[in-house]
Amino acid sequence: MFYIAALSLIFFPLCLTVAVVHVESTYAKALGDDGVDIALIVSVDVSQSVDAGRYRLQMEGIAKALEDPSVIAAITGGTRGSIMFSMITWADQANVAIGWHPIASAKDAATIASLVRQIPQQSGEFTCLARMLHTVSVSIIPSLRVPVGRFVVDVSGDGIDNCTDTDGLHAERDAVLALGATINGLPILVKGENDVVGAGAYRAPGFGLKELSRAPDLEATTLDQWYRDHVVGGPDTFLLPARGYEDFARALRQKFVTEISAIPPPSPHALQ
Repeated sequence: MFYIAALSLIFFPLCLTVAVVHVESTYAKALGDDGVDIALIVSVDVSQSVDAGRYRLQMEGIAKALEDPSVIAAITGGTRGSIMFSMITWADQANVAIGWHPIASAKDAATIASLVRQIPQQSGEFTCLARMLHTVSVSIIPSLRVPVGRFVVDVSGDGIDNCTDTDGLHAERDAVLALGATINGLPILVKGENDVVGAGAYRAPGFGLKELSRAPDLEATTLDQWYRDHVVGGPDTFLLPARGYEDFARALRQKFVTEISAIPPPSPHALQ
């Protein structure tokens, strides 16, 4: 078990002006020395490729996963019977949509699911994954004051980073891993749309039409392979693709159960 110490209450901006949920000091005191089994950070790509329909599928998928009996059983069946949950949406910038909040019962999960369904869609054109990881390492993880058994960052998206070169992306990933966290991936594979990624120049904030030096766009690859090479890492890391946005809820539910239960990750061959 490891501890992350910081201010007792951290208020994060929700999308636009919506107030976020935060850890109440009374709950932190009630946890005592036991803490929680896992601190789960769910990060969701809301860049330009995510229209209103796809956004709703993601939000509803997260909400339904939190309400699913198998996920509730995984949470309450842990050594400490509770987790901490937070959620971040990202495109050009990262926004903390839901700050740290405890889940120790079906009622807690339903409360968070309701909040997820109310998150307004964030505007943004680009897929700035490295910037999201930077927010995780400098703001989200350090803000959690209760003891946790494991930190897990869930990263889902339908494209590669087009804001940062490979070295910068790896540096931000490694900064998260250095805090003891695991980063797992949920690439959303959309047939006929992102079958091949990485080929060609990208326009990114601050770069105009200039191709990024040493960018991860120099060679064509598949999105799931790109996630393996550039995103996931840490103890027991794994990748679980969604076969389109309609499959997002199923994939996330399975992912939550695997992560929260700390059961062996699925075999890569089973995910093909």
